[in-house]
Amino acid sequence: MSLILVIEDETDIADLIALHLRREGFTPLLAHDGISGLALAKAEAPALILLDLMLPGMDGVRVFKELRREPRTLHTPVIMLTARAQTEDRVAGLELGADDYLTKPFSPKELLLRIKAVLKRNDSTPAREVLDAGPFRFDAAALQCYTNNEPLELTLTEYKLLQYLCEHADQPCERNELLRSVWGYSDAANSRTLDTHIKRLRIKLGPHAERLETARGTGYLLRLAAP
Repeated sequence: MSLILVIEDETDIADLIALHLRREGFTPLLAHDGISGLALAKAEAPALILLDLMLPGMDGVRVFKELRREPRTLHTPVIMLTARAQTEDRVAGLELGADDYLTKPFSPKELLLRIKAVLKRNDSTPAREVLDAGPFRFDAAALQCYTNNEPLELTLTEYKLLQYLCEHADQPCERNELLRSVWGYSDAANSRTLDTHIKRLRIKLGPHAERLETARGTGYLLRLAAP
C-alpha cells in the first residue's frame, strides 16, 4: 500500500482525508505542523505528500523548498492544499514545482482522483529507454533529459511534458490532450496548471525556449528545428 503523508493543521480535515485514503487502500500518515511534517517526510519517504500551505511552525512553502533539498524527498510528488483560492497563490505553488494544487473546500472524490493520477504519472515508465529528439536526449532509466550532454534540472512532470511534446514534435498538441497524457485527467479548470508548467519549462530550456511555441487556439507545439 502506498504511504501518503498528510501535512494539514486542521485535524478534522486531516482525519477526513485519512479516512478516505484508508478506504482506497492507502496508508495515511498525519502531521499537523510544518516542522513535524518535514521530519516525517525525511524519515518515512512517502509515495506522495499532501501539503497545506498555511501551517504553524513552518509554512508550506518553506516545507516544500526543504523537501526539494533533501535527497530522499527530492522527487516525491507533492499536491498542495490551501484555503486561498486566488490565482496568484495557485500559480505560486505550481511555479515552485508542485505536482498539483487543490483549494479548499474540495471533495474527497476529487482529491483521490488527483492522488491516483499523480501516482500513476510518477510510477509510469517511458516506453523507450533512450529517446533522441533534436537537441534533447531522454534517459528513461534515470528520468533525466540532456541538451548538449548537459542535464536539465526538470521535475518529473516537466520531464514527461517535454518528452510528450518531443514525441509529437512539429505538430500542435491540444491542451486537453496534454492534460490527459501528462496529468492523467483533463478539465478546463486545470488549464492554468498546464500554462504554469509550460512557463517553467521555457525558463529551464534556456536557449531552446523558442522551440516551445503556443499553438493559438489549440495548445502547444515543440519544433525540433531551431527557429
